[in-house]
Amino acid sequence: MDLQPVHALPGVPVSMTEDRPITQLLQAFAGGDKTALNHLIPLVYSELRKIADGHLRNERPGHTLQPTALVHEAYARLIEQKQPDYRNRVHFLAVSAQVMRQILIDHARKKFAAKRGGSRPKYSLDEACDAAIEKPSLMIDLDDALKALEAHDALKARLIEMRFFGGLTAEESAEVLDLPVNDVRRGLRIAQAWLQRELDRTAVDAV
Repeated sequence: MDLQPVHALPGVPVSMTEDRPITQLLQAFAGGDKTALNHLIPLVYSELRKIADGHLRNERPGHTLQPTALVHEAYARLIEQKQPDYRNRVHFLAVSAQVMRQILIDHARKKFAAKRGGSRPKYSLDEACDAAIEKPSLMIDLDDALKALEAHDALKARLIEMRFFGGLTAEESAEVLDLPVNDVRRGLRIAQAWLQRELDRTAVDAV
């Protein structure tokens, strides 16, 4: 498919944009109509490109994985994976952001697997979430910690993914998950503390 960029509405937050055609396409895509994604992507391409730019903002100039390629690879994965019951445009963009992050994780694991090991410094959770492919061990440590959290509490792991990698606010996450916003905020606080302890433990174990 030839993806063409379109312009986002200037000054209008994504969460405030009412767009019935997009909602209808998301419902069709979630219902199994894969062709709906072909019509959907051009409508949100500019936002997907911004997400890809954000994921790659810490990369060195000229890195082989460019934003356009990341968007296209995300499309290829989205078309094949099981679809959630998309609530709205924001929900779809959050899922797309998570897919892009997993692409970068897979890239880091494949390219830098042989370089793992040895001592590693401690990092804050914010630093770990902002890690680029240039810090593959940190990306992988965070992914391992998230998987451990998912095994312990899948909901809290999802809250972290939606907040830090999908860019959803607590209110948006609450809407998607049909939870009270206070429960979302409390879950995020607990999950962040849990992940920070896990990252600290990983750094100590590597010494």
